[in-house]
Amino acid sequence: MINKTIELWEKQQYNSSSNFVPTMDTYILDGDKKRGTVLICPGGGYAYTSEREAEPIAMKFNAAGYHAFVLHYSVAPAKHPQPLLDVSKAMCIIRENSEKWNIESDKIAVCGFSAGGHLTASLGVHWDKDYVNDAEGIIAGLNYPNALILNYPVITSGELAHRGSFDNLLGKEASEDLLNEMSLEKQVNKKTPPTFLWHTVEDSSVPMENSLLFAGALRKNDIPFELHLYPHGPHGLSLATEETRSEDMSNYPHVATWIKLCIEWLGNVFDNK
Repeated sequence: MINKTIELWEKQQYNSSSNFVPTMDTYILDGDKKRGTVLICPGGGYAYTSEREAEPIAMKFNAAGYHAFVLHYSVAPAKHPQPLLDVSKAMCIIRENSEKWNIESDKIAVCGFSAGGHLTASLGVHWDKDYVNDAEGIIAGLNYPNALILNYPVITSGELAHRGSFDNLLGKEASEDLLNEMSLEKQVNKKTPPTFLWHTVEDSSVPMENSLLFAGALRKNDIPFELHLYPHGPHGLSLATEETRSEDMSNYPHVATWIKLCIEWLGNVFDNK
């Protein structure tokens, strides 16, 4: 297994007040077999990228036979559209290297947690926008995700928004038009990929209705999806295991079933391509 870091962009192309350069860690399985792939976007409210939602997730997908990548995308003070350009660039890098890395180029999923779920869903609804595909280093169509995996995602900028994520991404004085553009339940369309979603009912940081709103929009557009709501558990559970819990969390073995269900779902989606 290769574990190396790829710099996505030159430092000077970023917000002058930030020295952050987005990177992508790779977890590529040995051998010559071509495999499906998962690009992982950790959460962190667009303020940081959580380590608890990074390598442990990649290792689970590796164990299931998938290549995996972890994207450490731009966060505050960088603003939209930079994170979306980062994930688009990452998708292009993966597809451009699909032969070298033994990747099935039509079987690439993006998996996001919390604000990383918002970024993942943003790619799913905005991947073909002109301002994305006109950016340097992005080739139109190569950034298309074949499936979305949304884990307790931030979705809406409305009444049930996780306001801190939108303040970090758009600024506190964002226009109504920009808030609507990034309220993703309003942007689902016929080109949005099949989607797996899960949330906990007790999530008090990002209410479960965020997932319900996105699932409802998928339903209206006849996009296949699978949705799981777990009755108990706080926000940010990651794998919901001892390995990924924070100090103030308990273990939630029932919630921990999400990864098995997700891998089964992803296999079905990719097998039907």
